[in-house]
Amino acid sequence: MKRRRVLIAGILVVGAALPAAALASGGGEHTRTLVEQVQDATRGFRDVDAAMAAGYASAGSCVSGPEEGAMGIHYANVGLVGDGALAADTPELLVYELRNGRLRLLGVEYLVLVDDWVAAGNANPPVLVGQQFQLVNSPNRYGLPAFYELHVWAWRENPHGAFVDWNPNVSCVEYTGEHASSGN
Repeated sequence: MKRRRVLIAGILVVGAALPAAALASGGGEHTRTLVEQVQDATRGFRDVDAAMAAGYASAGSCVSGPEEGAMGIHYANVGLVGDGALAADTPELLVYELRNGRLRLLGVEYLVLVDDWVAAGNANPPVLVGQQFQLVNSPNRYGLPAFYELHVWAWRENPHGAFVDWNPNVSCVEYTGEHASSGN
């Protein structure tokens, strides 16, 4: 019984120290949600011209599918897709929607090829700020080797959740191919 009380007291001391340590360090990235971090990292990319200047290019299609809604128009940074790394402030893909003739930033997709992830020494699937990635095997509709992905709807609400692939509030109806319109 005494041993149990000592163990519980130790857990309480450690538990009480953790929030204090987080406050002392200013909280850092771990206290901000992934959605907040994405908003901070992509605020400047609401203008698609700024995204293109930073190395993002359109994948040339609007992704819709069997689920309700769509994913949108993906702009990929090929250098980030092939680096085998993941970071909240450097998403591999930006997701836009063409609405009323203008591209609007909706969120991001983090993507890492399975082979690159494993080659970087990772044994488990990726998790970013507490969010588990999904595995997309090959062959797939995108023509990519097997990859892990995570969508984050930072600029358009998704009633199914901020990390669900398909968003019923997104449409590909206006997208007819690449166009000269940009900006928000």
